[in-house]
Amino acid sequence: MTTQLVHVGFGDYVAANRVLAVIKPGSAPVRRLLDEAEKRAQLVDVTHGRKTKAVLLLDSGHLVLAAIQPETVAGRLSSRTEGDAADE
Repeated sequence: MTTQLVHVGFGDYVAANRVLAVIKPGSAPVRRLLDEAEKRAQLVDVTHGRKTKAVLLLDSGHLVLAAIQPETVAGRLSSRTEGDAADE
């Protein structure tokens, strides 16, 4: 069993099976989640100084900030899961 990785921009990857949700960062509840994750040292910023466009919620409670659109990440995740289903 191999871990499928999803490209989240600028040469950074996240394990596809660990992603629970891909959300936009603008709402107040998401900002609260980001503040709490930063206090717990569970915030991973892979934007490389660019504007955050997507927040990935992982099953470990970590939040990953990405500089690519949530739709792009979701598309990459769904293509990975479709590939896994075809392999079985």
